[in-house]
Amino acid sequence: MAIIPDERIIGKIYSIRGEKVIFDTDLALLYGVETKVLNQAVKRNIKRFPEDFMFQLNKKEAD
Repeated sequence: MAIIPDERIIGKIYSIRGEKVIFDTDLALLYGVETKVLNQAVKRNIKRFPEDFMFQLNKKEAD
């Protein structure tokens, strides 16, 4: 796997609820996979991630 330049990652980081986050769609693009595949992999391996690893945006945050 190639190293992703910092500039590409930094531009994908947002601050939501006081947390620095990267959207699943952006992570999927960085890793070269479909968003669906990324989310399936996370769900299959959920025990490997901290409890606060991810959260779902509410309607207001998504707009």
